[in-house]
Order: sequence, then structure tokens, then C-alpha cells
Amino acid sequence: MAVSMDASWRNWLQLNLARGCSVESVIESMVSGGFDKDVASAAVRSCLAGEIPGSSGYRYDTCPVSADRVVHAHDRAIHSVVRLERPQLILFDDVLSAEECDEVMELSKDKLRRSTIIDSDTGRAEVIKNRSSEGTFFKLCENPLIERLDRRISALMNWPMENGEGLQILRYGVGGEYRAHFDYFPPDQPGHVSHIARGGQRTATLVVYLNDVESGGETVFTDAGVSVSPRKGRAVYFRYFNDLGQLDPATKHAGAPVLAGEKWIMTKWMRRYSYSG
Repeated sequence: MAVSMDASWRNWLQLNLARGCSVESVIESMVSGGFDKDVASAAVRSCLAGEIPGSSGYRYDTCPVSADRVVHAHDRAIHSVVRLERPQLILFDDVLSAEECDEVMELSKDKLRRSTIIDSDTGRAEVIKNRSSEGTFFKLCENPLIERLDRRISALMNWPMENGEGLQILRYGVGGEYRAHFDYFPPDQPGHVSHIARGGQRTATLVVYLNDVESGGETVFTDAGVSVSPRKGRAVYFRYFNDLGQLDPATKHAGAPVLAGEKWIMTKWMRRYSYSG
């Protein structure tokens, strides 16, 4: 007799994925417990990837970020200046000092390469016209500066540091943009399966502006009607994965074209579980 996916099994599944058990070992244990292999595989994929809610809509639960106006994040007191509840979005000032911004840009400038996105069908990194920027990554805690920033950002986002992807640095020149997109991996797209298996779905993003942009370059949340202007050291946080495993489509956003000067940003993506990049 096939076993049904009741609450105890769902809790068991989440607990073991959070512990770092491999997808294969979890599926094997479920099959040993009486599940059909296809049913077990689908349950694990759903737990890792989350789901876009239907007519009932996304349920906004408690945001993990401190509700205080001043958040003491590792080594720095950071002020929140704007908060939205739907979508969950927070604007912070002075997440990085001006000197730290300059240092990150200096460390990155000789490593920049044309930015890519993950192809939704194949899972491969592809260069596309929707994203006209140059970028690079730093491994988690790669050097003393990056370690300090990784720890600060983890504390600010109130999420385990080991669940974070490495910091991504992007530079946009005049005309550079990133058209409307989601930061989470749409669960219905097969190319994302292998990426979601390493740490589960993305849960939240922090975008830090590393320089003042002369004109343009806003981060625009298209469905929410919100636009954030770049300012050196400022950051915008947004969360799109709740405790029910739902994904928030209201976090769709774009990087508006740079009209004058250039735009540098640093991005941290957090995963649901420990991330193996």
C-alpha cells in the first residue's frame, strides 16, 4: 500500500534536507518507507523548489529581518529607512561604508566578465540581451574584507551564512539594464532542477549599491510600483519564499537602463538550506 504525504512526513522531509542529507538519500529513505519512487521524487523537488500560489495568493508571514529601525549586524549598526509588507521589502542606508564600496570595486574590476543567466530549459549559463552587464563572484569568506561583509549581511538578513551564495558584483555601463525577472528559480522550469538541488530554493535577496549613479539605474519592482534609486552604500532587501514554501511573484523586478555614468552593485542571494556552490 502506498504511503501518503502527511504532515509528519513533510516535517521529516524538511528536517532531513535542512540537515544536509542528499536528495538521493532522502528519496531512498522514502521509498524504503513505502513511497512510490516517482511520488517521493516529486515531493522532494517540491520541498526544495517551492511553489507559486494559485488563486489563494501568497501568504505574508513574519519577515526574519529585525523590525528595529537600527539593526546591529555583526560589526555595523544599519538603519532601515523604508519598509513594505507586500512584497516584503526593506531599504537600508550605509550597509557598506564608502571605503568598503571602493575596495570591493577595486578588487572586482580586473575580474569582470559578461554576465549570464541560467537557461530555464538546459540549466546552462547563457549570455542574453536581457542582461547587459559585466560581473564576477567572490567565494564565501574569500578574503578578510569579503568575510566581514558575508558575516554582516548574514546578520542583517538574519539567515545562516552557510546558506548564502557567494557575493556577486555587477557593473553596468551607459545603456546597461536587466529586464524584469525573478530572483527565485521558477519551479516549473526543468533547467533549474540541478541548481535547486544545491541548497534548495532562493529565499531572499540583498542588493547593495556600490556607487552613486549619475542618471538611471533604478531597481524597479514592476508589479509593486516601487522604484529604488542607487546610492553608494545603500541596499534593498526583498524576500520571496515564506515558511509554507510559497514563492512571491510580486517581487518581480528590473534594473532600469543606466542613462549616464555607470552602476556597480553587489548582490547576496540566500538559499533555504546550506548552499554548496
